[in-house]
Amino acid sequence: MRMEDLKLRVAAGRRHRAGHASESGFTLIELLVVFSILALLLTLATPRYFKALDGGKEKVQAQNIATLRDAIDKFRADQGKYPAQLQEIVDKRYLREIPLDPVSGSRNWEAVPFPNGGEPGIYDVRAPGASGPSQPLESTATASPGSAP
Repeated sequence: MRMEDLKLRVAAGRRHRAGHASESGFTLIELLVVFSILALLLTLATPRYFKALDGGKEKVQAQNIATLRDAIDKFRADQGKYPAQLQEIVDKRYLREIPLDPVSGSRNWEAVPFPNGGEPGIYDVRAPGASGPSQPLESTATASPGSAP
C-alpha cells in the first residue's frame, strides 16, 4: 500500500502543476502595470526634488553672503577700514574660513568696492558670477510717511 500512496501523491502533485493552481508569483502584465505606475510617480516627484535642492542651495548662499557681510562690518568697526582681501578677515579671525558658495562650488566671492571709490577695500560681496548691483539680504529701507513709494 505504501507504493500506491506514493504514486497517488506524485500524481496529485503533477495535476497541480499542470493546472497552475498552486503556483505563486506575478504575471508579466501585473509587473508591467506596477512598474508603469512607479515610473509615473517618479516623473512627478523628481523635478520637485531637484527644485527643492536648488532652493536649499540658494538659501545657504544667501546665509553665507550675510555671514560675510557681518564679518566685513565687524572688521570695519574694529580696524577702522575695510579689508583689502577676504582672506584678511580669516587671518584676523573674524571668520574661521571663507564660506563655500554652494551654487558655484567655489570660495571666490566677488568683492564689491565702496561706492564712488570713497574708501579702499572690500565694502560688500556678492555671489560669484552674479550680475548687477549687490543685493542686500533683507531690505532695510523704509519709506517716510509723506513720501511716494
